[in-house]
Amino acid sequence: MQSETKSRVDRLSSSQGYPVAVLRFEGDIASTSKDAVLGAYHSLPKETTKLILLDFTGVEYINSSGIALIIQLLIEASNSGQKVYAFGLSAHFTKVFTMVGITKYANLYPNQAQALAAL
Repeated sequence: MQSETKSRVDRLSSSQGYPVAVLRFEGDIASTSKDAVLGAYHSLPKETTKLILLDFTGVEYINSSGIALIIQLLIEASNSGQKVYAFGLSAHFTKVFTMVGITKYANLYPNQAQALAAL
């Protein structure tokens, strides 16, 4: 059974002092996750949010519809001049994200510290 997707936005600073928005997801990401995934992204002010981290640490499952939502977010971010980094994916989903081309839009890191260090 699919668990509900929850999301929240945290604000951090990179080591260079740049503001970073962290979208933290929990639960499963599927077609029913549109509000949690895209809603969280759309809540960010485009003018001042240039660096975004996607935290998948609390995500257990992502189906093809969920991957499509993530791709939509990444394309919108790219079109807005935002840079997106992702972390916390299982080995399986790191492989899936690489296979479907998500790494063209977002670099993948094992954890938040490594993602922040790359900014």
